[in-house]
Amino acid sequence: MNLSGIYFITDRTYCSLPVYDMVSTVLEAGVRIIQYRDKDRTRRELYTEAARLRELTRAHSAILVINDHADIAAAVDADGLHLGQGDLPLKEARKVVGQMLIGISTHSPAQAGKAETEGADYIGFGPMFHTTTKDAGTPQGLDNLRLIKQNVSIPVVAIGGISLETAASVFSAGADAIAVATGICRGEIKENTARFARIAADALKRP
Repeated sequence: MNLSGIYFITDRTYCSLPVYDMVSTVLEAGVRIIQYRDKDRTRRELYTEAARLRELTRAHSAILVINDHADIAAAVDADGLHLGQGDLPLKEARKVVGQMLIGISTHSPAQAGKAETEGADYIGFGPMFHTTTKDAGTPQGLDNLRLIKQNVSIPVVAIGGISLETAASVFSAGADAIAVATGICRGEIKENTARFARIAADALKRP
């Protein structure tokens, strides 16, 4: 699966659209990686929404990743599962989801190396910059991203505070994809997505 370009993370905080409409708009604008993340809903609600998003992403030949919940990822036949440092260990999650993609959030070179060694298919690395989406710790910056890319061979998805103004620099530092939530959801979602998509397309066609 192609883990490059824009990796959209659903965010109800800054978007008035229902999640299904939010994702539909982003898909129509060309994004092909969706992570369904929602910290406030019940597990039944998460499952119901995830099942709808599974059908929607399939219709657009897009990748669907479920945040945190291995059982829900397996139940809806998602393409991937994303885990944080405090979530189910990768080895145990693999027993639940089988061979689907598993990504791990990392915040240091040591965590990145450990995730690859343990069998992660990709890593999320950040926060790149200050972010209001969640308390993700000290910004890692572009130099640490370059270091990560020198030391792991799996795809790296940069995350945290990435804006239209900084996206190109993050790609230039080596990110395979950039994860965006607030940067797309705050304001005109369709226009924001199109602008991010253009930046990604320009960055990824460079040698």
